[in-house]
Amino acid sequence: MKVTQKPKIICIPYPAQGHVTPMLQLALGFVSRGFCPVVMTPESIHRRISTTNEDLGITFLALSDGQERSDAPPSDFFSIENSMENIMPSQLERLLLEEDVGVACVVADLLASWAIRVADRCGVPVAGFWAVMFAAYRVIEAIPELVRTDIVSRKGCPRQPEKPLVLPEQPLLSAGDLPWLIGTPAAQKGRFKFWQRSLERIKSLRWILANSFKEEYNDEFSEDFNKENNGRNAQIFYVGPLHNQAATSNMTLTKNPSFWKEDRSCLDWLQDQKPNSVIYISFGSWVPPIGDSKIGTLALALEASGRPFLWTLNRVWQEGLPPGFVHRVTIAKNQGKIVSWAPQVEVLNNDSVSCYVTHCGWNSIMEAVASSRRLVCYPVAGDQFVNCKYVVDVWKIGVRMSGFGEKEVEDGLRKVMEDKEMGERLKKLRDRAMGSEARLCLERNFTLFKDVIR
Repeated sequence: MKVTQKPKIICIPYPAQGHVTPMLQLALGFVSRGFCPVVMTPESIHRRISTTNEDLGITFLALSDGQERSDAPPSDFFSIENSMENIMPSQLERLLLEEDVGVACVVADLLASWAIRVADRCGVPVAGFWAVMFAAYRVIEAIPELVRTDIVSRKGCPRQPEKPLVLPEQPLLSAGDLPWLIGTPAAQKGRFKFWQRSLERIKSLRWILANSFKEEYNDEFSEDFNKENNGRNAQIFYVGPLHNQAATSNMTLTKNPSFWKEDRSCLDWLQDQKPNSVIYISFGSWVPPIGDSKIGTLALALEASGRPFLWTLNRVWQEGLPPGFVHRVTIAKNQGKIVSWAPQVEVLNNDSVSCYVTHCGWNSIMEAVASSRRLVCYPVAGDQFVNCKYVVDVWKIGVRMSGFGEKEVEDGLRKVMEDKEMGERLKKLRDRAMGSEARLCLERNFTLFKDVIR
């Protein structure tokens, strides 16, 4: 009897933790729906994710990024951009042109738009993948209009930094919320060019899979937000938050594909704390979180608060802690626990955790919502500023902290814990994003996408 080969879907994530994890969750959704997903990542990432998830029906392939072999995943934005533009395309092209591969579709992270160009050149259908909140994409796709109306210059600089930005279907944003305004003026200009080039390539897409949920907005916003395309060429399939796909596909990752070794001793420490007492702090994995001086200031503010805390802080960044701080808070006072990397989902699900001080990464926000944890926000880069606006102003499930001084930290913690209605708002958002209707919507969109590519 002839065995029918499952059609392949080539998955190209942007090589960062917050992009690889949802792409793997998306790949699991494809496995349960009769496809064989192939996830391609740089060698340093490939080694981490392939060995812990090798029995799930996902094929893992390594991409050369031209860098010297290193145990650390790539982290410099412009080095990654150079690898994606000049080194990776020929490797994907060779794969797509092999006669016996049988590729039904390429799914390319929109930050890895180089793969769109390669798939188009090889005549293979391609879908985009937006790994974070779709509202951030709406800001990116507004770039041509922002330039046309002279709100930002042709190099991406806001013309009137103090003036609020009014964008369709968005809460009121400020110029500082624009995702490309990171680093030096030269870096900001380079990131703006990166997005302009990505938008040009995205024009050819017929489909975009969004790791977000359709009901991002409250009823007070424009009724137009429910329109599928809203003037876009691509059809939007909301397939997120991708935590939900496990409920619809009955599959889950064998192990959370962390790029760093998790220190699970923090879970034992949490078990010794009182319920709803611990502050959890993590600024993610992608960029240096806040700088040495602010790390030191925040450390002293946490100590002064007298509250128990668990802080995920990379060992390099721990060098910014004040002299003697670690000994005082972890041993002498037993007030806190500091680890280089934590099993975040398990931490947030622990009953001792009261709130989460976060950089507002999209995965972190959705994990907090799933665990009904209140948020104290300090966005650092990229889409985090837009995400923060939704957390604080639209969904009202957190507060924004203005700084890391003792008073600022105490005010932020007090406000987030004293809001008696915030818990109820968290429950409602969790239902909208992850409840039974949301899971049905996710299943429907997976089925629709499967039908159009077949």
